[in-house]
Parts: sequence; C-alpha cells; structure tokens
Amino acid sequence: MAEQHARNVTRARVRLISFGYLHAAPPDADLVLDARRYLRDPAAANGVLDLDGRDDRVQAVVLRTPGAAATVRTLAAFVREFPRQHDCVVAIGCAGGRHRSVALVELLAESLHDPDARPDVVHLHVHLPRVLTSGGQHG
Repeated sequence: MAEQHARNVTRARVRLISFGYLHAAPPDADLVLDARRYLRDPAAANGVLDLDGRDDRVQAVVLRTPGAAATVRTLAAFVREFPRQHDCVVAIGCAGGRHRSVALVELLAESLHDPDARPDVVHLHVHLPRVLTSGGQHG
C-alpha cells in the first residue's frame, strides 16, 4: 500500500544540467557524472566538430560509444527511483560542455519523457566556443 501511495505522489522537479569542466566547477547537484572519464570525445568524429550534443548526429556518435547507452539507462533509473517529493538534479560534465554532456542530457531527458513532468534541461556551456586542451584534443 505504501508503494502505491509513493507512485501517486506528484513528482517534484527534475533538472538535468550539462556543463564543461574546462569552463567551471560542477554545479550543485544530487548526482554529478564526469563523462570525460570513460566516454571518448565525439568531436574527433568526422563532421560533428562544429555541432553540439543537441544535434541528432552527435547523439548518434555518443550512443555508439561503449557504455553510453547503459549510462543513460542507469541515470534514468536513478531519477525514477529518486524520492518523488524532492527535486532531483543530475549534472553531467565533459571537457567543454558541448558534445558528450549535452548529448547525454538530451538523451536522458528523452528517456524520461512524461507528458505531465518534462524534465528541466539546462546546458550551461553549449553556447561557448570549442576549447582545446593542452593535448590538442577538443573539449
């Protein structure tokens, strides 16, 4: 009975944030994921350097990266199991905040789609120019 009641509680706000570690420290969140640690930079893929993670082509490249689809599923499960009466904030970062983090946030928002409770999506650094790291990799 308690489980049924929990499902009937209106979902508090869900906020999904993308950001770039090369621009700022991670935002305050219930869960912060560093995509740099295990997802390769899709900016090196042919034809997506000047795009960002809101573009379907970038999302496709990110999803082909081993571990990306599982990450979206795991984050979606985290959000769904988060106490419904509390706001849930998930922040995903990559180097420059334009490709991996943005794509993962967009894919996560799509997987959480609920007509009555669309997550708030915030891309903190997607509008900023590309960043070159000291190794010459794109961020």
